[in-house]
Amino acid sequence: MPTFLFDSIVFGPVRSRRLGVSLGINLLPLSRKVCSYNCIYCECGWTDAGAGNGESLPSRTAVREALREKLSEMKEKGTAPDVITYAGNGEPTLHPDFTAIIDDSVALRNEFFPGAKVSVLSNGSMIHRKKVRDALKKVDMNILKLDSVSPVTVRRLNRPQRPFDLARYESYLGDFRGEFIIQTLFVRGMCDGEPIDNATPEEISAWLEVISRLKPQSVMIYTIDRDTPDGNELRKVPAGELHAIARRVEAQGIPASVSG
Repeated sequence: MPTFLFDSIVFGPVRSRRLGVSLGINLLPLSRKVCSYNCIYCECGWTDAGAGNGESLPSRTAVREALREKLSEMKEKGTAPDVITYAGNGEPTLHPDFTAIIDDSVALRNEFFPGAKVSVLSNGSMIHRKKVRDALKKVDMNILKLDSVSPVTVRRLNRPQRPFDLARYESYLGDFRGEFIIQTLFVRGMCDGEPIDNATPEEISAWLEVISRLKPQSVMIYTIDRDTPDGNELRKVPAGELHAIARRVEAQGIPASVSG
């Protein structure tokens, strides 16, 4: 099925299922996806290793000026974003100037729309870097992926460049002292001729145990909404199942939201 890439540094604002009126920021190339994961459900398609492609990442200056221009335009029109969101064509924390870019974004948010939040959607693969963790501590919504706690399922569903180590991931999440949001996409179906389902009773029980230990600010639960890469036979997990999972999260005293 067709997927898409964001064709500018700043895009939107768009109506997000989870975030409201969201002004998006893309720190990756405009012509290809750059990510440390290769999730089988990604709306941006498969991760491109970039061999032979000389397109560089946008500079800190380019990001700052593009954001300033868009926020100034929105101010003139009287249109306020609910959130400024770092997402785009891959993993935003891979950008070498991520920390400085977050500082710029917070300053521009304070200048133009103090009531808006700064958000980062991340797969969490770079939080072993202290600079990345320090930058994420400065944003209002530090949203980190945890689609499964099974290394086998993560390998098949998210296809990380490096093996997923749950204990290591939990230890770095602990540095945020609860100031983070977990986002989990539940999906089932077939990929490359093999079944995939991270919403089985066994998967959910193991995932809930980890959520209980992590004690995040909240949990965002959702399922696929757009086209996925070619060759995948993936299906939504029904809303009723998603809400049942959310109720089990809330029973632990952790807020949960559902987008299905």
